[in-house]
Amino acid sequence: MEYQEGRDKFIQAWGTLGTQWGINRTMAQIHAILLLSPVAMSAEDVMEGLKISRGNANMNLRALMDWELVYKELKPGERKEFFVAEKNMMEIAKAIATQRKKKELDPLVKVLEELSDVKGSSDEEKEFAKVVNDFQVFSKKADSTLDTLIKSDANWLLGSFFKLM
Repeated sequence: MEYQEGRDKFIQAWGTLGTQWGINRTMAQIHAILLLSPVAMSAEDVMEGLKISRGNANMNLRALMDWELVYKELKPGERKEFFVAEKNMMEIAKAIATQRKKKELDPLVKVLEELSDVKGSSDEEKEFAKVVNDFQVFSKKADSTLDTLIKSDANWLLGSFFKLM
């Protein structure tokens, strides 16, 4: 496989994967282009690489910066903004886990806390309370596990992963 074909395939695959972790395909493809680039890229470079509009590029670059997956890099004498991707895979995993936790798990934990106040003595009400409690226990464990992952260093995580294997 030639480099360009492999590069294009990676960008497409990363775009598809990105939709699985809660971002749009274009945002993930921009991240992929920046991951593969050995130098910082301007928004114009990104636009040209993906054949997307300036607005689309700028909006998604800002979102990637919000996710802490992309950073601005200043170049002396240049008026353009340049962008680089975080390339440390552990840091990428942490950033994705942080954002998914914030968008998915934290709201669930909040709702389950509210639902745990529901009282009743009928069979349906008891079953409701049991299900809510089970979900609450599970979500708190998931929350704790994600917090540990996010705060961990790469050596701890890899060591734990290999122990599981």
